[in-house]
Amino acid sequence: MSGKRHKNNSCLGLTSEVTKENLNKLVVSFYAKVIKDDLIGPIFIDVLGKDMKNETWKSHIELLTNFWAAIALGESDYNRTPFAPHLEFADRLSVKAFERWLKLFFETLNSIYEPALAQQFLARSKHIAGNFIRNMQLT
Repeated sequence: MSGKRHKNNSCLGLTSEVTKENLNKLVVSFYAKVIKDDLIGPIFIDVLGKDMKNETWKSHIELLTNFWAAIALGESDYNRTPFAPHLEFADRLSVKAFERWLKLFFETLNSIYEPALAQQFLARSKHIAGNFIRNMQLT
């Protein structure tokens, strides 16, 4: 993901342009699916609450929007390590949970971005998930 901007493919309603705005849409849409999921939803609800409009969720959504903007656009608003916060609930994580996360993330990617761009995001997210699984020694 080079951060290169392209024109919107309006006939399909999908975009090949990465912007901070559509990254925010990606994050919000993704977590709306996550909190409804029977496997990973309870983890996020326990940590962040049920209401995505609460301050904890707002902060998390902004953080993750900045995370993806750093990756996709080279922006510098994200200055944390993504691994450390997940250690608090590592006992609730599994390979299956990461697989579900990836499935929901890819569904969301496909609803926003053109296939080639969605695939780039998926490749990066698979790499990140693999690092988490390996570093947490999940099964």
